[in-house]
Amino acid sequence: MKIAVLSGKGGTGKTMVSVNLSAVAGRGTYIDCDVEEPNGHLFFRPQWDKPWTVSTKVPVVDQEMCTGCKNCVEFCNFNALALAGNKLVIFEDICHSCGGCVLVCPHRALSEKDRAIGTVNSGNSGDIAIYSGELTPGQPSGVPIIQKLIQLSCSSPSPVVIDCPPGSACTVMESIADADYCLLVAEPTVFGAHNLELVHQLVTLFDKPHGAVLNKCTAGANPSEDYCRAQDIPVLVSIPFDPALGKLTSDGLIAANEDSNWQTIFASLLETVQREAAK
Repeated sequence: MKIAVLSGKGGTGKTMVSVNLSAVAGRGTYIDCDVEEPNGHLFFRPQWDKPWTVSTKVPVVDQEMCTGCKNCVEFCNFNALALAGNKLVIFEDICHSCGGCVLVCPHRALSEKDRAIGTVNSGNSGDIAIYSGELTPGQPSGVPIIQKLIQLSCSSPSPVVIDCPPGSACTVMESIADADYCLLVAEPTVFGAHNLELVHQLVTLFDKPHGAVLNKCTAGANPSEDYCRAQDIPVLVSIPFDPALGKLTSDGLIAANEDSNWQTIFASLLETVQREAAK
């Protein structure tokens, strides 16, 4: 089964939950889809194989064939093309590689070339298969890298834990598309509850079974817990605010491998997710 771990913002403990779930699974797969800032490998320290370069297509213009009709300029919603005088200018860094400009050119003045946008690494950490993608800074979208990650890992051992990007953008949608269950990680604050609502709306739109993990919980009000109760979201585990857990995580250690108490907590969470997904 595929378990996607989401959060509406960074810093909630999404990666901490993801790596610990992978660790207690024994033989399984961890996919780091947070391609703008992948850090799961800092915990697993895998031996990487040769990386794959991920490329997309960008337009190339034959200026002699271009008549300046502006069909391509008017088509592009990302303003990646402009006509300067009689010359077509292409801004590759903001092109989203849809290919539409090539299709609408009536004079066949546009073709396409490959442009590298990032890399994908694979390796192993004990019995866990590790996949991690990295988007080159300045590129407009990490979706092609996530597609490559999912493709490469499709024959890897189950369970598969997908460490999604934070937020609810296109990269998150791509990360959860094939997930069997979604874990929503949230902090016990007003801001945390707001961002929990964003990812809850997303998984509801995708009709994904889901539950919440509330992290850094303390005594007193918990707006995220209140939101879960109001929306009938099952809270699968509430993780207390614990400086010792923070210290393990900041040291790049997997708590479930270092402390039997955390091993029990995350093993129980994995069992609960598998049981909920099977309903």
